Amino acid sequence: MAFTVAIIGRPNVGKSTLFNRLVGKKLALVDDQPGVTRDRRAGEGRVGDLSFTIIDTAGLEDAPDATLAGRMRAQTEEAIRDADAIIFVIDARSGLTPADRHFAQLVRRADKPVILLANKAESRAGQLETYEAFGLGLGDPIPFSAEHGEGLSDLYDALIEALPEHTQPEAEEDEDAVAAEPEAGIERPLRVAIVGRPNAGKSTLINRLIGEDRLLTGPEAGITRDSIGIDWSWKGRAVKLFDTAGMRKRAKVESKLEKLSVADGLRAVKFAEVVVLLLDAEIPFEKQDLAILGLVEREGRALVVAVNKWDLVASDPGRLRKLTEDSERLLSNVRGAKIVPVSAITGEGTDKLMQACFDAAAVWSKRVSTAQCNKWLSRVLETHPPPAVAGRRIKIRYMTQVKARPPHFALFGNQLDGLPESYLRYLINGLREAFELPGTPIRMSLRTGDNPYDKGR
Repeated sequence: MAFTVAIIGRPNVGKSTLFNRLVGKKLALVDDQPGVTRDRRAGEGRVGDLSFTIIDTAGLEDAPDATLAGRMRAQTEEAIRDADAIIFVIDARSGLTPADRHFAQLVRRADKPVILLANKAESRAGQLETYEAFGLGLGDPIPFSAEHGEGLSDLYDALIEALPEHTQPEAEEDEDAVAAEPEAGIERPLRVAIVGRPNAGKSTLINRLIGEDRLLTGPEAGITRDSIGIDWSWKGRAVKLFDTAGMRKRAKVESKLEKLSVADGLRAVKFAEVVVLLLDAEIPFEKQDLAILGLVEREGRALVVAVNKWDLVASDPGRLRKLTEDSERLLSNVRGAKIVPVSAITGEGTDKLMQACFDAAAVWSKRVSTAQCNKWLSRVLETHPPPAVAGRRIKIRYMTQVKARPPHFALFGNQLDGLPESYLRYLINGLREAFELPGTPIRMSLRTGDNPYDKGR
């Protein structure tokens, strides 16, 4: 039976390292600097034959509710409410601190099963410090090392003891009944990554889309660090939204932690199908926006451009027309990308944005038959044949689409290595217009046959 476990503790006790150990992947950012984790992150954990949802949380700090640390604590308290059991992590090397004792009371008031984990207990000194944890009144502490995976068998026993109704194996007849049922078709969620400069409103937009304060937001720039994936459903269609850290100019990225955050965001782009580039309506198409756009185009992802904070400029009647004109000039490699005005505060335009994402995904996955390709190519070659290079005629024989996601076409002929870049752009733009492929990168491969007279050379 499925259950949920939340990892709780003060900053820098190894919660994210434990989370990565239990999910078997390096999903959460880990650094020696305290306070790396800010948003809560869920993953599929496994210990032995137990499978469960594990939630990584921000380090608990005693701070006013309006501050960033206070809002992080509110996210952690929400995770406690959602969990069936709690893993309370302390640092065995440093022993108990006043913060551990203070937040042990918070965990105790939750009235849920608690597993006390004394992390960083690899050394003999750490194991000795573990005994001090008995003073918290949360049961026997488990000496553990998230870095080296020591103590997993004790954690397995503790989970079974804490949640016997969730960890008991199901009856054999139920298993047989499930095995006999035919597998139902599972709809694969559309993976959408939202990227942009810091403070563009990415987390606020996702909170508005899903209808809850799932992600940490605020006036401070650079709040988001981890790329958080959120499962959601829009009008009955499955979606997985990825929030990413704001991407600044490379020259301004100096700290190791920010480099890790940006790398995590780039990884989210690589695994997404549609990327929403979120612009600020008051300062759209900054140089950094175009740099992010270039990244999306190189990765070959479908693109939707969302212009946030539209409520601040809605009184300007010519703003949208000018944005569309600028996009045609600046987004030449993904010409026709949909421009959607949105407001993460009021919710304006969010349905249009999601519809644009599904439309972009359909274009990104589109296939054109070889017959259609060559019928179009013959017309193009009649009206505008390729130029001669160094007195040699370039001959294009035929074309086919070799794959989709994004659309990738192969051009076959002779002397294609001399084909000018301008003529390739002409062909790509013609394909985009003829087969309705707006807002998606188009790849073109040139394939030349072997020259039989070169074999003896």
